[in-house]
Amino acid sequence: MKDIVCLFMVAMIAFSAGAERFRTLKVMKEGDFMSSPVIRLGSDEHIVINFDEWSEDYSDLQYRLVHCGPDWKPSGLLESEYLDGFNIADIDDWAFSSNTFVHFVNYRIEIPNEQMNPLLSGNYLLQIFERDNPDETLAEARFAVTEHSADIIGGVSARTDRGLNTEWQQIDLSVIPTDVTVGDPYSMLRVDITQNNAPYTTTTLRTPSRIEGKNIVYTHMPELIFKAGNEFRRFETVRTNYNDMNVDSMRFLSRNYHAWLTPDKERDSREYSFDRTQQGRFLVREYNSTDSDLGADYVTVHFRLETPEVIDADVYVEGEFTGFRHGDATRMHYDYNEGAYLLEIPLKQGSYNYRYVAVPRHGDRHPDPGVIEGNKYETRNEYRVQVWYRPVGGRYDRLISDVDIIN
Repeated sequence: MKDIVCLFMVAMIAFSAGAERFRTLKVMKEGDFMSSPVIRLGSDEHIVINFDEWSEDYSDLQYRLVHCGPDWKPSGLLESEYLDGFNIADIDDWAFSSNTFVHFVNYRIEIPNEQMNPLLSGNYLLQIFERDNPDETLAEARFAVTEHSADIIGGVSARTDRGLNTEWQQIDLSVIPTDVTVGDPYSMLRVDITQNNAPYTTTTLRTPSRIEGKNIVYTHMPELIFKAGNEFRRFETVRTNYNDMNVDSMRFLSRNYHAWLTPDKERDSREYSFDRTQQGRFLVREYNSTDSDLGADYVTVHFRLETPEVIDADVYVEGEFTGFRHGDATRMHYDYNEGAYLLEIPLKQGSYNYRYVAVPRHGDRHPDPGVIEGNKYETRNEYRVQVWYRPVGGRYDRLISDVDIIN
């Protein structure tokens, strides 16, 4: 097998170059659409991985699991140490689309299952490949298994060390070990915090601020201050015979439906406006289908952002449905005649959250949603907190807690 390369992303999904026929990879905790894809070790909880292949016939696909540490690098453990069962399994749960203009095959994987069951906590990388070509990974899905042996008490506030009610939000945390004894929290613990599952926001805490009895406290640290951002934008394409939320028009062209979204404006200079969103997530849904995974069609969605051109930066559309990645498929082009950024993407019918992000063409190329969306302290953000523990002599990092905090 070729060396495994775990790309830096926390969106849990990735399709490899040359695998354009695979679409809409969704990773979630079964029955819990609004939480991060995390299950408790030894529980009856399951991770569900769902994706499509644009094809008239199914492919002979298989998958394997790789145990990873906090940075998504393979832990180096033997498969028999982190997995009960064989580490190659067939994807035998598949079905053809029903009454759709775009024909596809829908695949479903559930972890744990009879073939494989994770034995250790940590990050897990699920790699999908064709039976006859196991060295070429077609898609990757990411999820985590936690021991839940520590509680996290935390809060988010606009009262920050950089000012009150400005463009920042600050977190205060306490980690309380329950079923694990942490000998030296200053050297054995690591805390990772990610805002809205966007990988470029992840910050790492190596040492706590102080210890108060059983409470391991993280407070008033620069790493705990985040740009506030803004609420995600939303649209729905659950119906093709009606203009749903933020859809300006819907028409059938050539071989499938096209949806033109209501033109967007920059929000940096505008007042904050509350909206209850899905924290960047998407949900596949077709209003008249008994099984949306099979009955939701693919609609070409046209994005339009009316704003002056951002100098020396590229503008992208991002959300869970893009994996928070910034490549050719999600980069917008500026039309000088229209005075707007434009992009079209084929997306399965459903409910989507998205936002616009500017990526500098030079320097560290750190993505910045604030250029277009602004930073409003009132924004309702989701912060995922992972607590890692490696005792002296430990061979891997144990994930002792993994929770979402929403202000």
